Amino acid sequence: MTETTNLSTSPFDDDRLHEECGIFGIFGQADAVAHTALGLHALQHRGQESAGIVTFDGELFHHHRAMGLVGDIFGSKDVVERLPGSMAIGHNRYSTTGSTVLRNVQPLFAEFEFGGLAIGHNGNLTNAYALRKALVRRGCIFQSTTDTEVIVHLIATSEFATVVDRLIDALKQIEGAYSLVALTHDTLIGVRDPIGVRPLALGRLGDAYVLASESCAFDIIGARFIRDVEPGEIIMISRDGVRSIKPFTKASNRFCIFEFIYFARPDSIVEGRNIYAVRKKIGAELARESHVDADMVVPVPDSGVPAALGYAEQAKIPFELGIVRNHYVGRTFIEPSDHIRHLGVRLKHNPNPRQLQGKRVILVDDSIVRGTTSLKIVEMVRGAGATEVHMRVSSPPIAHSCFYGIDTPEREQLMAAQHDLKAMADRLKVDSLAFISMDGLYRAVGEPKRDARAPRYCDACFTGDYPTPLTDRNGGPFPAQLSLLVDRE
Repeated sequence: MTETTNLSTSPFDDDRLHEECGIFGIFGQADAVAHTALGLHALQHRGQESAGIVTFDGELFHHHRAMGLVGDIFGSKDVVERLPGSMAIGHNRYSTTGSTVLRNVQPLFAEFEFGGLAIGHNGNLTNAYALRKALVRRGCIFQSTTDTEVIVHLIATSEFATVVDRLIDALKQIEGAYSLVALTHDTLIGVRDPIGVRPLALGRLGDAYVLASESCAFDIIGARFIRDVEPGEIIMISRDGVRSIKPFTKASNRFCIFEFIYFARPDSIVEGRNIYAVRKKIGAELARESHVDADMVVPVPDSGVPAALGYAEQAKIPFELGIVRNHYVGRTFIEPSDHIRHLGVRLKHNPNPRQLQGKRVILVDDSIVRGTTSLKIVEMVRGAGATEVHMRVSSPPIAHSCFYGIDTPEREQLMAAQHDLKAMADRLKVDSLAFISMDGLYRAVGEPKRDARAPRYCDACFTGDYPTPLTDRNGGPFPAQLSLLVDRE
């Protein structure tokens, strides 16, 4: 009997960092659900496990949440017709806190004393477990294992009167990183944490206003990018227009620098910078710092392409597609034997032997996590006839786990945390290995260098310099995924 295993598309996916979520909201637009589904489709790279949309039609809230990709969930006319209204929020998810089950799919919705409220969250709370224990002792009953529900209960137990004041009261109790969209019966709300780790942007479509994790979600619906929501800012959009408040103590900005390297889509504008242009600059800095004689620059597609282009332009050697990516890989794979399972490495990537045969290759990728992906790619390139393989990486070595909304292996599984540069090169079987320096990365994003006393970005995955307390992590053992170890949903 043939066994079908519910694996990710290939072993490559298991050696990537994964963003947690994409969020989207729109106010004052007929057929809000269709616009939201399109926006989530543009943000699909930020989460592929599940998606949900909540709308309000002037009288009732409507919602639909499911496991899978946005197009599969909201591609049905019947589903879209069940979500009427001119205001909506949506969310797609890759879980970092809470297991992958329907009960954890966002937006979450609850009825409060003031009426209904839906909320979607991108990020991760570093004191969620401590807050959850305290809330359970107070009698709160949790329906999910996601940290977002902690925010819902903090709002519910707040003694303030208005929705916004309750939300502020809740957010002042949490630590970590968050961008939020929330929907009441008359207001679309957007919030960004005080140090601005995760992105959130404001756009406009005619008379309607839009919130989204990235500007690429505006492009797909024809909306105009207005600006980034500022760190610590709460934006309230209603029939009266847009109102902004900044109720939190001002703090130094620490936007996630890995958004520039990998997470954000290349066509997005984030923190005032075009992601594609920044990645080319990173590649150019990498070439200035660590170039070696070679015949060609080859990207690991697709995420390595912009940096490889920048590298090739700076080094003045040819850029070639020595590896071709298959974009039509399904989410499951039939694996009848270990031999076939091993061949899964070619599900997504395949070498281009005519380009690689007899050539000295500089292989450019965005990061090395466990190293299993990089090793297989190097072996693939050598097997296609390359005489030398030099790996260049457009991020510094990832030596620390992220606790702010990025799914990162434990530190003992990170190659750079366990091996020095020479040992990594030996394990990857490359002729040379180099990462961009921290100062080189900062130059590429517009800073003279990294100021160790006051870094402009969150770069904790490289430096271990965490910008907020890690209450749950430092307070003793806690589950990576809260309870519900077996869930049949």
